[in-house]
This record gives sequence, structure tokens and C-alpha cells, in this order.
Amino acid sequence: MLSLFKNIKGDKALWAVVALLALFSFLPVYSASSNLVYVVGKGTTTGHLLKHAFLLILGFGIIYGVHRIPTRYFKGLSIMALPIVLVLLVFTLAQGTTIGGANASRWISIPLVGITFQTSNLAAVVLMIYVARYLTKVKDQVITFKESIIPLWLPVFLVIALILPANFSTAAIIFSMVLLLCFLGGYPFKYLASIVGAGIMCLFLFVLTAKAFPDLFEDRVDTWGNRLENFVNGKDTEADYQIEHAKIAIASGGIIGKGAGKSVQKNFLPQSSSDFIYAIIVEEYGLVGGFVLMIAYLFFLFRIVVIANVNKTVFGKLLVLGVGIPIVFQALINMAVAVELFPVTGQTLPLISSGGTSSWMTCLAIGIILSASVKETTKKKKKKSSKLDKIDMTNPLEVLSGQL
Repeated sequence: MLSLFKNIKGDKALWAVVALLALFSFLPVYSASSNLVYVVGKGTTTGHLLKHAFLLILGFGIIYGVHRIPTRYFKGLSIMALPIVLVLLVFTLAQGTTIGGANASRWISIPLVGITFQTSNLAAVVLMIYVARYLTKVKDQVITFKESIIPLWLPVFLVIALILPANFSTAAIIFSMVLLLCFLGGYPFKYLASIVGAGIMCLFLFVLTAKAFPDLFEDRVDTWGNRLENFVNGKDTEADYQIEHAKIAIASGGIIGKGAGKSVQKNFLPQSSSDFIYAIIVEEYGLVGGFVLMIAYLFFLFRIVVIANVNKTVFGKLLVLGVGIPIVFQALINMAVAVELFPVTGQTLPLISSGGTSSWMTCLAIGIILSASVKETTKKKKKKSSKLDKIDMTNPLEVLSGQL
């Protein structure tokens, strides 16, 4: 165990905030899981807690393993992983099964262990790494829109197109984060405006297709429209049942809350341990607990900016921002939904919400950030005649990371 801790590298402050968020998550998850046990009649509170512990322990194993990988290798890994991700997205979209009566075209089941896996989360991480690689490759070149369509925007639109029919919010977040990363990476703003216009046009065509062939995409477009209409008009309908109880939970929490495990609204919120866990946290720990949790995520963002700033490579800087900012963005969206500042999206609270392998993808992203924060030891090297001499040609990852 001691040797394990000695091998932990990277930004210690980031390690600390991630560990604290994970440890704190056990309290609201254990409390909110009573809804699944006594209302839904599914499992036991201890069982849900053990499952959450299993996911987090495995997640920290992912962080530890990934943070030991040199950052440059992620260039090559993104090239190899992107086709695999596209195949997984096609398979996920085509399976057309249901889980608990809900549309399951965003999940695939992992055999034997009985865990569902949301492929869009993996796709988001891989895509951000891929975009960071491309922006690094062209950083010293004059970027033209035509030349960037196939290597950059074609993979982006393919991933988003495969996610969009089942999960609009995730597709929108990924698209927004790609645009932000491209802006930070120096991609011409005039071209980004064209991409935004193309994205809006594609969304419009998708909505028209879904309306013309309702059996093809079930009722997804109607669901989006209802959620947006309820948010704008503030209607008290069955569609925004959860947001109403989330607001009741937040209002009844007061300044210091009711205390750990004493939430009442967890018995009325169907997603109390996942999508609306922030409302339960505020009800039990008050506005103080809610603000402390928000500050923790903002501190997470601060460390991301610091790590990106001190990293000496362009790829390292873009990589950290590309995989790190979406985590904080997702957390803020989850909180905004709970207080009705944003329409219902179905986004979980990173490292806090239970029941989802999305926590593994969050841990994968954190491991990548920590990898970029590891200070490389400076060693004296002999001068070599060419760049190829510095690459181990027997190592495919080394070749890809050096050439791409």
C-alpha cells in the first residue's frame, strides 16, 4: 500500500479535491438510495452503497493507471480509439432495447456484471483528445476551412450525429466543448461561426425527419420540445414533476439543511440519487453545503487552468482543457437544472451521483489531466541527427504520438 502511494504522481491538490468529492458522495448516495429501496422496491440501501463503492474504487484504479501513461501517448491512442467509439455508438443506437421501460438506445450492457455502459461518455473523452491532437498538429500552419473538414469536423459530426437521436443534451454539450476547445486552440473564429450554422441546420433537418417519420426516432423530439416549453412557460405539468420537487427540496433545506439522511423529497424524486442528487444535498446540508460543493468544482476548474498553464507542450495544454472543462460544465449544468436555471437534461453530478459508469469516464478524464500534470524529469540526451531517431519504431504508440 505504501509503495502504491509513493507511485502517485501529478497535481496533489487535484488528487485531494477528487478524493474529497468521492468520499462525500457516499453520504447523499446512501440517503437518496432509500427511494429506490422503499418506493421503487429495488435492492437494498447497503447494496446500492456497495455498488457505488465498487464503481468509485474501480474508477480510482482507472485514474491511477491512466495518470502513469505519458501524455504524448494519448495522441496515438485517440487515433486508434476513435473508430472503436464510432462502432460502439452505432451498435448502441441500433440495439433499440429498453431498461426499466425507458429508451435504452444510449446504453449497452456489460455481460456478467449486470452494469450498463453509456458509450457517449467514452466518445466525448476520445473526441476531445482527438481534437486536441489535430489542433496541435496544425498550430504552426495556416488553417483553411476546406482542409479541416475531413480530418477535424467529419469525425466530430459523426460522433454527434450518432449520439443526438438518443441524447440531445450530451450531443449539445460535446458540440459546445469542441467549439470552445477549437477557439482556445486558435482555430479561426469565422470558420467556427460557419460550423455553428451547419450544426443548427443539421439539427433542423433531424427534427424535420423525426417529425416526418415518428416511428424512426420514437418520441425524442417531442420530449425535447415539452421540456423546453415547460421551462420557458413555467407550467406545472407532469413533465416537470421532478423539477418541482427539486425546488421544494432546496427551499426546505434552508441555510444549514435538515441533516444527513433526513431528506423528505428523496421519496418523491425518481432520480434522487443521480440526476437530482444536488437538490437532496441542499435539502440535507442547506445552502452552505450546496455552496461548498460548488466551490469544490470551481477549485477543480482552477487546478485545471493551473495545470494547463504550466504544461510546456501545446498538446498538453489543450488536452487538459479539453477533457477537464466538460467535467465542471456538466456539474454546473446539473446544479442549474436543480434550481430551474436550465431545462432538464439528464446530466449527472460528476463523482457524486450513483449508478453509472459515467463515473469511470470522469475518472478516465481525471487520469489524463493528472498525467499532464506530472513533471517530466530532465535528463541529458545525446543530440541525434533527425526526429525519427528519437522515436522507438518498435512501439506503435511512440510512432503515432511522434508523427501525429
